[in-house]
Amino acid sequence: MKLRNVPQMTQINAEKNNKKESAEISGISGRKKCKKMKSFTILLLLIPFSMNAQNNLRNIELNWKTDTTKHAVPLNEFTALMKPDGIPPIDSPKFWDKEKATANYFEHEPVIVVEIDGKAKAYPLSVLMYHEIVNDELGGVPISATYCPLCNAALVFDRRLKFDDKDYLLDFGVSGMLRNSDLVMWDRQTESWWQQFLGEALVGELTGAQLEIIPSLLISLNEFFESYPNGLVLSTETGISREYGTNPYTSYDNLENKQPRLFSGEVDDRLPAMERIIDIEVDGKYKIYPLSEISKKQVVNDSFEGVPLVFFHTQKTVSVLDENNIAQSKQIGSVTVFDPRLDDKLLTFKKTKKSFVDNETDSVWSITGKCISGKLKGKELRPVPHGNYFAFAWFAFHPETEIYNN
Repeated sequence: MKLRNVPQMTQINAEKNNKKESAEISGISGRKKCKKMKSFTILLLLIPFSMNAQNNLRNIELNWKTDTTKHAVPLNEFTALMKPDGIPPIDSPKFWDKEKATANYFEHEPVIVVEIDGKAKAYPLSVLMYHEIVNDELGGVPISATYCPLCNAALVFDRRLKFDDKDYLLDFGVSGMLRNSDLVMWDRQTESWWQQFLGEALVGELTGAQLEIIPSLLISLNEFFESYPNGLVLSTETGISREYGTNPYTSYDNLENKQPRLFSGEVDDRLPAMERIIDIEVDGKYKIYPLSEISKKQVVNDSFEGVPLVFFHTQKTVSVLDENNIAQSKQIGSVTVFDPRLDDKLLTFKKTKKSFVDNETDSVWSITGKCISGKLKGKELRPVPHGNYFAFAWFAFHPETEIYNN
């Protein structure tokens, strides 16, 4: 993982002859001068978090109970921009059925779709834009649907965790911090800090813990209801007044934008910073597929590390990071990824005017991997876990990556 050098805002004012000891606990602000490392250690345990090593550019009063003696990355890589839950997560979500949802959202609205045990829910990015986290439950599984607009990272996590022989049921908030321009979440049970992009706890009691990522699809509202007519959609009845349907990051995803917001690292030039990429991980190795390449063909049959893959692309889903009025934004389309093996047979696909068709049986498939007509009607392809991110963010966390090139 490539780490960025972020200017350190708070350090211990140690005596000059104690520079070595001060460097070892860089980032902790002290009120007394210490001459021995033992004294520094005692002082570190007594200092409240508000004087801690986080970059606090706005001098926000913070009262974290986080055990910052446990951390996987330097504390000065976290930048505080607001108090915890200054962007309020949704803890008691309300949902609409098809009739109510289609009356309040437009058909090409991008939504995060999750299906568990035959039940499906959709979370519009236009709502998550203002909340970033929804703590919810689906099919008996506690989940968190998350979205970081700065990185275009939409991920769903299982809130259950087993770590160090203990079982946890977590719920998450928005910490008010960023790292590599990505959302840092915090759990209310231990106040550990989690990198949303990785689903990993980086600071606190749960440092080193990894959340299970639940496969999800980023498609349009219309495509959701085509596959899940009885599905439910997160409503705008959040109890908080926001201008849902508007984008506060106007023109943010313009490919000419070479400097992402609040990102002070060096932007990798292998792809445009704001190019959307789809990622695949196999045994700790990564391959990314630029949206610009997938959209040219609309179907990509490929393999990575011996695993066959098929990518489906449709045209009409819009960006939530273009125009201020999201309904007027440019179309970027939807991309989904599946394992094309079915009943021990490998299928290959093409795009027709109707939909996606497999070459082996001429059956017709939907963007959600369901066969809707033909010999294989009723069959489903297995979704392959993937994300849809901006390239700059992907390279910040995963610089060692293979890039698909048509």
